[in-house]
Amino acid sequence: MSDIFTGLPNDLRELVRRAAIDHADHGITIFDGRGRRSERRSYSELVELATTAAARFDALGVGPGEPVMVALPTSWEWLEAWLGLLFCGALPVASSGATGLAAAETQLGKVDQVMGAIGARHVVTSEGFRDQAVAGDFTRAADGVITPDELRSATPTLGFNPPTVSADEVAFLQLTSGSTGLPRAVMITHRGAVHNPAASTEGLSGQMHAPVQDWADCMVSWLPLYHDMGLIGCLLLPFLVGYELRLLRPQTFLARPMLWLRELGSNGRTFSPAPNFGYQLCVERFKPQQLEGVDLSNFKIANTGAEMVRPETADAFVEAFSPYGFTPEAFLPCYGLAEATLAVTFDQEGKGVRTLPAPEGTDAGFAMTEVVSVGRPIRDTRLKIVAPDGRELGGDAVGEVCINGPGIFAGYYRDEEAPAESLIGDWYHTGDLGFLHDDELYLTGRIKDVLIVRGHNLMPDEIERLADGVTGGGGLRRSAAFSVARGAAGEEPVLVVEADPGELDRLDQTAREIKIQVGRALGLPLADVVFVRRGRIPRTTSGKMQRSEVRKRYVDGTLEVIGGQKLEGENVRKQGG
Repeated sequence: MSDIFTGLPNDLRELVRRAAIDHADHGITIFDGRGRRSERRSYSELVELATTAAARFDALGVGPGEPVMVALPTSWEWLEAWLGLLFCGALPVASSGATGLAAAETQLGKVDQVMGAIGARHVVTSEGFRDQAVAGDFTRAADGVITPDELRSATPTLGFNPPTVSADEVAFLQLTSGSTGLPRAVMITHRGAVHNPAASTEGLSGQMHAPVQDWADCMVSWLPLYHDMGLIGCLLLPFLVGYELRLLRPQTFLARPMLWLRELGSNGRTFSPAPNFGYQLCVERFKPQQLEGVDLSNFKIANTGAEMVRPETADAFVEAFSPYGFTPEAFLPCYGLAEATLAVTFDQEGKGVRTLPAPEGTDAGFAMTEVVSVGRPIRDTRLKIVAPDGRELGGDAVGEVCINGPGIFAGYYRDEEAPAESLIGDWYHTGDLGFLHDDELYLTGRIKDVLIVRGHNLMPDEIERLADGVTGGGGLRRSAAFSVARGAAGEEPVLVVEADPGELDRLDQTAREIKIQVGRALGLPLADVVFVRRGRIPRTTSGKMQRSEVRKRYVDGTLEVIGGQKLEGENVRKQGG
């Protein structure tokens, strides 16, 4: 097998430019919002577009090293802006816009806050975003808008040459959830942004025992480009290897998941990454007539990661789609996170989803009787499992997953104190729990309170603040958000709210209002809202909320609810196996 690292550049821009030379006839196809029309451009056309955009950004006063947000849907405008910023030496920061699943006001507010936190003067987004920002009095976001039309109408700086960069300089910023709900900006270096896709390609090659270009003609993805799995795992890999890339919008997939499978079965030998919920959604929406004539034996690798991999989901997917040629061996579990650029481990055994019995004491809130192998570390990356006191643990002992390697981030942008929490020496402490067995990683839960729903990180504070806005809570009256797992469906958010006895007759209405607010603001349904008496949410002696204890009581049925409610925890236990 040829070594893809031979001659690998240290500059992400050079990696993209080489695609225009080495894979000039290959390219990217992007579908419209309905998934009915598409437009294709070659890598050489895309590099030309990005080069011109870089000179236009320079003409608009965007300087080297300056963070600029990109809040657009998956589109040519997105690619032109993000790659143009990269090529001009700025720091592109991909963010979800004020469209799609989440309410405009909530997303506008988050973009506005992030711009303030990272010192961004500009956001490339739509004219509609600007109008909504003005109407909502989000001054920073409104004043900083550069629309795609404004970018294209700018006269490029004549003879523009971007500054040279070193491998350890920051290439772009990747947003992730922060401890207070405001995303932090992870600094990804050129070295990490080049090495991680190359190492990921090796991981894919290992499963098939051949280089990717020998067995893959096309990747089909619906993952958002502001997500690390979408950006690194779906956009940068094709530049390196040169296969075709077909991009659907996330909203298109959610409405028509069979379109994703049709594309995977109709474009030669294909592969695709997706979170667990994506495969589960295909099972739930499956109608046989939608896949007539589709050959899923062409679907060679089905990466699954970004959230807990559920063996029940894999089994259900195989049962539904094996009549169309899909094989269980195509599943390839993996593990990654933004602070590692993306990939950390790949299962390269080529045997599909493999499990071990869940260790005794594994968090019952995740309803696991089995835990899935997410494989071994990618090239040049090391793992260790540590106890709370920092001691390294031996095989099969559950502890915190720590990682070391060239993909580890360079810190959080303009947040110098934050890395001290997680970067200890050369090791990043992930906050994820797991164990090593035969040098393979098995994930069992999380130390941090972060919720991972549909592949996206959510801080419980975000849900709790929305609930407090309905109940007037906060201060001495609290709410607690956490996630539980319901079988193959994966993690779903639950909210426990403190209430006074005098509110018993209004609890049903309050629960409905909370669900509406959370649905509008965050674009996800709450699986359950239950009420307890004021002061019944447990806290530490210092007053810190113990969400893990609330989850435990919810799942085992010992949470003392009021208002005649029945806990859904019994369903959690049953569906968890």
